[in-house]
Amino acid sequence: MANTEKPSGDPRFPGIYVAMVTPMNAAGDPDCRRLAEHAAWLLSEGVDGLVVAGTCGEYASLDAEERARVVETALGAAKGHPVIVGVAAPSTRAVVHWATHAKHHGAAALMALPPLLYRPTSEEVEAHFAALNAVGLPIIAYNNTHDTPVDLTPEVLQSLAHLKNLVAVKEFSGDVRRISALIEQTELEVLAGADDLVLESLLMGATGWIAGLTNVIPRESVHLYHLARAGRLEAARDLYRALLPLLRYDSTPLLVQAIKFGMAERGHDVGGTRAPRLPLAPHHQAAIRAALAALPAE
Repeated sequence: MANTEKPSGDPRFPGIYVAMVTPMNAAGDPDCRRLAEHAAWLLSEGVDGLVVAGTCGEYASLDAEERARVVETALGAAKGHPVIVGVAAPSTRAVVHWATHAKHHGAAALMALPPLLYRPTSEEVEAHFAALNAVGLPIIAYNNTHDTPVDLTPEVLQSLAHLKNLVAVKEFSGDVRRISALIEQTELEVLAGADDLVLESLLMGATGWIAGLTNVIPRESVHLYHLARAGRLEAARDLYRALLPLLRYDSTPLLVQAIKFGMAERGHDVGGTRAPRLPLAPHHQAAIRAALAALPAE
Protein backbone atom coordinates (compact mmCIF):
# COMPACT_ATOMS: atom_id res chain seq x y z
CA MET A 1 0.00 0.00 0.00
CA ALA A 2 1.36 3.45 -0.90
CA ASN A 3 2.53 5.70 1.91
CA THR A 4 0.20 8.70 1.89
CA GLU A 5 2.59 10.67 4.10
CA LYS A 6 5.14 10.98 1.30
CA PRO A 7 5.45 14.49 -0.16
CA SER A 8 3.77 15.11 -3.50
CA GLY A 9 3.73 17.92 -6.03
CA ASP A 10 6.93 19.60 -7.16
CA PRO A 11 10.07 17.44 -7.07
CA ARG A 12 12.55 17.91 -4.24
CA PHE A 13 15.65 17.45 -6.41
CA PRO A 14 15.06 18.95 -9.85
CA GLY A 15 18.03 19.87 -11.99
CA ILE A 16 21.63 18.70 -11.85
CA TYR A 17 23.45 17.63 -8.70
CA VAL A 18 27.14 17.05 -9.35
CA ALA A 19 28.76 14.06 -7.64
CA MET A 20 31.92 15.95 -6.80
CA VAL A 21 35.43 14.57 -7.00
CA THR A 22 37.78 15.07 -4.07
CA PRO A 23 40.81 17.11 -5.12
CA MET A 24 44.14 15.70 -3.93
CA ASN A 25 47.39 17.54 -3.28
CA ALA A 26 50.87 16.40 -4.35
CA ALA A 27 51.11 14.16 -1.28
CA GLY A 28 47.87 12.44 -2.20
CA ASP A 29 45.83 14.01 0.61
CA PRO A 30 42.47 15.79 0.24
CA ASP A 31 42.92 19.42 -0.80
CA CYS A 32 39.99 21.18 0.83
CA ARG A 33 40.91 24.59 -0.55
CA ARG A 34 40.59 23.29 -4.10
CA LEU A 35 37.46 21.39 -3.11
CA ALA A 36 35.82 24.66 -2.06
CA GLU A 37 36.98 26.35 -5.26
CA HIS A 38 35.61 23.49 -7.35
CA ALA A 39 32.25 23.68 -5.60
CA ALA A 40 32.07 27.42 -6.21
CA TRP A 41 32.96 26.97 -9.90
CA LEU A 42 30.33 24.28 -10.46
CA LEU A 43 27.64 26.43 -8.89
CA SER A 44 28.74 29.45 -10.92
CA GLU A 45 28.29 27.32 -14.07
CA GLY A 46 24.63 26.79 -13.21
CA VAL A 47 24.35 23.39 -11.52
CA ASP A 48 21.59 23.14 -8.93
CA GLY A 49 23.36 21.37 -6.10
CA LEU A 50 26.23 19.14 -5.04
CA VAL A 51 26.76 15.57 -3.92
CA VAL A 52 29.77 14.90 -1.70
CA ALA A 53 31.42 11.70 -0.43
CA GLY A 54 30.05 9.49 -3.17
CA THR A 55 31.88 7.18 -5.54
CA CYS A 56 33.27 10.13 -7.52
CA GLY A 57 34.55 11.57 -4.24
CA GLU A 58 36.57 8.41 -3.50
CA TYR A 59 34.80 8.06 -0.15
CA ALA A 60 36.05 4.50 0.34
CA SER A 61 39.70 5.63 0.22
CA LEU A 62 39.28 8.40 2.83
CA ASP A 63 39.87 7.86 6.52
CA ALA A 64 37.29 9.15 8.99
CA GLU A 65 38.99 12.49 9.64
CA GLU A 66 39.50 13.15 5.92
CA ARG A 67 35.93 12.23 5.08
CA ALA A 68 34.56 14.54 7.77
CA ARG A 69 36.68 17.44 6.49
CA VAL A 70 35.62 16.85 2.88
CA VAL A 71 31.93 16.78 3.80
CA GLU A 72 32.18 19.87 6.01
CA THR A 73 34.14 21.77 3.36
CA ALA A 74 31.56 21.06 0.67
CA LEU A 75 28.70 22.06 2.94
CA GLY A 76 30.46 25.30 3.84
CA ALA A 77 31.25 26.10 0.21
CA ALA A 78 27.72 25.58 -1.08
CA LYS A 79 26.54 29.07 -0.03
CA GLY A 80 22.92 28.07 0.44
CA HIS A 81 22.74 25.60 -2.43
CA PRO A 82 21.60 22.11 -1.44
CA VAL A 83 24.21 19.47 -0.70
CA ILE A 84 23.46 15.74 -0.69
CA VAL A 85 25.89 13.70 1.39
CA GLY A 86 26.83 10.15 0.49
CA VAL A 87 26.78 7.91 3.55
CA ALA A 88 27.93 4.56 2.15
CA ALA A 89 29.97 2.48 4.60
CA PRO A 90 30.60 -1.20 5.40
CA SER A 91 28.24 -1.31 8.41
CA THR A 92 24.81 0.13 9.16
CA ARG A 93 26.28 1.66 12.31
CA ALA A 94 28.85 3.56 10.24
CA VAL A 95 26.17 4.66 7.75
CA VAL A 96 24.11 6.10 10.60
CA HIS A 97 27.22 7.84 11.96
CA TRP A 98 27.86 9.59 8.63
CA ALA A 99 24.18 10.45 8.26
CA THR A 100 24.12 12.02 11.72
CA HIS A 101 27.30 13.96 10.93
CA ALA A 102 25.73 15.22 7.68
CA LYS A 103 22.56 16.31 9.46
CA HIS A 104 24.55 18.15 12.14
CA HIS A 105 26.44 20.12 9.49
CA GLY A 106 23.42 21.13 7.40
CA ALA A 107 23.04 18.57 4.62
CA ALA A 108 19.88 18.77 2.53
CA ALA A 109 19.61 15.01 2.04
CA LEU A 110 21.45 11.70 2.18
CA MET A 111 22.41 9.37 -0.66
CA ALA A 112 22.49 5.79 0.55
CA LEU A 113 23.51 2.49 -0.96
CA PRO A 114 22.08 -0.74 0.44
CA PRO A 115 24.43 -2.99 2.49
CA LEU A 116 27.72 -3.29 0.64
CA LEU A 117 29.81 -6.30 1.49
CA TYR A 118 27.56 -9.32 1.18
CA ARG A 119 24.18 -10.32 -0.19
CA PRO A 120 21.73 -9.37 2.58
CA THR A 121 18.27 -10.72 3.15
CA SER A 122 15.27 -8.52 2.38
CA GLU A 123 14.78 -8.07 6.14
CA GLU A 124 18.35 -6.82 6.48
CA VAL A 125 17.92 -4.35 3.62
CA GLU A 126 14.79 -3.02 5.31
CA ALA A 127 16.49 -2.77 8.71
CA HIS A 128 19.43 -0.93 7.11
CA PHE A 129 17.22 1.74 5.56
CA ALA A 130 15.01 1.91 8.67
CA ALA A 131 18.04 2.78 10.79
CA LEU A 132 18.94 5.52 8.32
CA ASN A 133 15.34 6.72 8.20
CA ALA A 134 15.50 7.39 11.95
CA VAL A 135 18.19 10.05 11.44
CA GLY A 136 15.51 12.34 10.04
CA LEU A 137 16.88 13.62 6.71
CA PRO A 138 15.44 12.91 3.25
CA ILE A 139 17.01 9.78 1.77
CA ILE A 140 17.88 9.12 -1.87
CA ALA A 141 18.33 5.38 -2.28
CA TYR A 142 21.20 4.65 -4.66
CA ASN A 143 20.59 1.63 -6.87
CA ASN A 144 23.97 0.60 -8.24
CA THR A 145 23.96 -3.04 -9.27
CA HIS A 146 27.52 -2.71 -10.58
CA ASP A 147 29.03 -2.07 -7.14
CA THR A 148 26.64 -3.71 -4.66
CA PRO A 149 24.99 -7.14 -4.47
CA VAL A 150 21.50 -5.66 -3.99
CA ASP A 151 19.20 -4.63 -6.81
CA LEU A 152 16.76 -2.03 -5.50
CA THR A 153 13.98 -2.99 -7.88
CA PRO A 154 10.67 -1.12 -7.92
CA GLU A 155 9.20 -3.98 -5.89
CA VAL A 156 11.93 -3.75 -3.24
CA LEU A 157 11.60 0.02 -3.00
CA GLN A 158 7.83 -0.18 -2.75
CA SER A 159 8.27 -2.57 0.18
CA LEU A 160 10.12 0.28 1.93
CA ALA A 161 7.31 2.78 1.35
CA HIS A 162 6.54 2.99 5.06
CA LEU A 163 9.88 4.76 5.63
CA LYS A 164 8.69 8.34 5.40
CA ASN A 165 12.13 9.85 4.77
CA LEU A 166 12.86 7.63 1.77
CA VAL A 167 11.79 10.05 -0.94
CA ALA A 168 13.86 9.40 -4.07
CA VAL A 169 16.04 6.92 -5.93
CA LYS A 170 19.18 7.44 -7.97
CA GLU A 171 18.73 4.80 -10.68
CA PHE A 172 22.01 3.40 -12.01
CA SER A 173 21.13 -0.13 -13.07
CA GLY A 174 21.70 0.74 -16.73
CA ASP A 175 18.20 -0.41 -17.67
CA VAL A 176 16.21 2.63 -18.81
CA ARG A 177 13.01 0.60 -18.51
CA ARG A 178 13.40 0.98 -14.75
CA ILE A 179 12.46 4.67 -14.96
CA SER A 180 8.91 3.97 -16.08
CA ALA A 181 8.57 1.03 -13.69
CA LEU A 182 9.67 3.14 -10.72
CA ILE A 183 7.23 5.90 -11.62
CA GLU A 184 4.40 3.41 -12.06
CA GLN A 185 5.07 1.29 -8.97
CA THR A 186 6.41 3.71 -6.34
CA GLU A 187 5.90 7.26 -5.17
CA LEU A 188 9.61 7.98 -5.22
CA GLU A 189 11.17 10.82 -7.15
CA VAL A 190 13.40 9.28 -9.82
CA LEU A 191 16.84 10.76 -10.51
CA ALA A 192 18.97 9.78 -13.49
CA GLY A 193 22.14 8.14 -12.25
CA ALA A 194 23.93 6.97 -15.40
CA ASP A 195 25.36 9.87 -17.40
CA ASP A 196 25.21 7.90 -20.65
CA LEU A 197 21.48 7.25 -20.17
CA VAL A 198 20.51 10.69 -18.95
CA LEU A 199 18.54 11.88 -21.97
CA GLU A 200 16.57 8.64 -22.13
CA SER A 201 15.95 8.86 -18.37
CA LEU A 202 14.72 12.44 -18.53
CA LEU A 203 12.43 11.68 -21.45
CA MET A 204 10.91 8.78 -19.49
CA GLY A 205 10.17 10.92 -16.45
CA ALA A 206 13.26 11.38 -14.29
CA THR A 207 13.13 14.84 -12.74
CA GLY A 208 16.78 15.31 -11.85
CA TRP A 209 20.28 14.09 -12.63
CA ILE A 210 23.04 13.11 -10.21
CA ALA A 211 25.95 13.54 -12.59
CA GLY A 212 29.60 12.52 -12.63
CA LEU A 213 31.19 13.83 -15.84
CA THR A 214 29.48 17.15 -15.16
CA ASN A 215 32.56 17.85 -13.00
CA VAL A 216 34.27 18.36 -16.39
CA ILE A 217 31.46 19.84 -18.47
CA PRO A 218 29.04 21.65 -16.16
CA ARG A 219 27.78 24.27 -18.58
CA GLU A 220 27.18 21.76 -21.36
CA SER A 221 25.39 19.45 -18.93
CA VAL A 222 23.11 22.23 -17.68
CA HIS A 223 22.25 23.12 -21.27
CA LEU A 224 21.45 19.49 -22.08
CA TYR A 225 19.21 19.15 -19.03
CA HIS A 226 17.23 22.28 -19.86
CA LEU A 227 16.85 21.35 -23.53
CA ALA A 228 15.42 17.99 -22.49
CA ARG A 229 13.07 19.43 -19.88
CA ALA A 230 11.86 22.05 -22.37
CA GLY A 231 11.04 19.40 -24.94
CA ARG A 232 13.60 20.65 -27.45
CA LEU A 233 14.40 17.10 -28.39
CA GLU A 234 16.32 17.57 -31.64
CA ALA A 235 18.73 20.03 -30.06
CA ALA A 236 18.99 17.88 -26.94
CA ARG A 237 19.76 14.80 -29.00
CA ASP A 238 22.47 16.55 -31.00
CA LEU A 239 24.19 17.86 -27.87
CA TYR A 240 23.83 14.52 -26.11
CA ARG A 241 25.51 12.69 -28.97
CA ALA A 242 28.40 15.15 -28.83
CA LEU A 243 28.79 14.58 -25.08
CA LEU A 244 28.42 10.79 -25.09
CA PRO A 245 32.11 9.95 -25.66
CA LEU A 246 32.74 11.59 -22.28
CA LEU A 247 29.54 10.55 -20.56
CA ARG A 248 30.14 6.87 -21.31
CA TYR A 249 33.05 6.86 -18.84
CA ASP A 250 30.46 7.20 -16.06
CA SER A 251 29.52 3.53 -16.44
CA THR A 252 33.10 2.23 -16.31
CA PRO A 253 35.59 1.55 -13.50
CA LEU A 254 37.67 4.44 -14.90
CA LEU A 255 35.07 7.04 -13.93
CA VAL A 256 37.06 8.98 -11.33
CA GLN A 257 40.33 8.96 -13.28
CA ALA A 258 38.50 10.08 -16.42
CA ILE A 259 36.86 12.97 -14.60
CA LYS A 260 40.07 14.18 -13.00
CA PHE A 261 42.02 13.88 -16.26
CA GLY A 262 39.29 15.73 -18.15
CA MET A 263 39.23 18.50 -15.55
CA ALA A 264 42.99 18.97 -15.83
CA GLU A 265 42.70 19.14 -19.62
CA ARG A 266 40.15 21.95 -19.22
CA GLY A 267 42.35 23.92 -16.82
CA HIS A 268 40.86 22.70 -13.51
CA ASP A 269 43.56 20.41 -12.17
CA VAL A 270 42.41 18.59 -9.01
CA GLY A 271 45.28 16.13 -8.70
CA GLY A 272 45.28 12.39 -9.07
CA THR A 273 43.40 9.48 -7.57
CA ARG A 274 44.28 7.24 -4.65
CA ALA A 275 45.27 3.62 -5.09
CA PRO A 276 43.94 1.19 -6.02
CA ARG A 277 42.90 3.58 -8.80
CA LEU A 278 45.78 4.07 -11.23
CA PRO A 279 46.33 6.84 -13.79
CA LEU A 280 44.60 6.50 -17.13
CA ALA A 281 46.35 4.56 -19.86
CA PRO A 282 47.57 6.68 -22.79
CA HIS A 283 44.81 5.50 -25.15
CA HIS A 284 42.13 6.63 -22.68
CA GLN A 285 43.89 9.97 -22.27
CA ALA A 286 43.88 10.39 -26.05
CA ALA A 287 40.20 9.47 -26.26
CA ILE A 288 39.24 12.05 -23.63
CA ARG A 289 41.33 14.76 -25.30
CA ALA A 290 39.61 13.99 -28.61
CA ALA A 291 36.16 14.09 -26.99
CA LEU A 292 36.88 17.43 -25.37
CA ALA A 293 38.25 18.86 -28.62
CA ALA A 294 35.06 17.79 -30.41
CA LEU A 295 32.69 19.54 -28.00
CA PRO A 296 30.39 22.00 -29.74
CA ALA A 297 31.12 25.68 -29.36
CA GLU A 298 28.94 27.48 -26.84
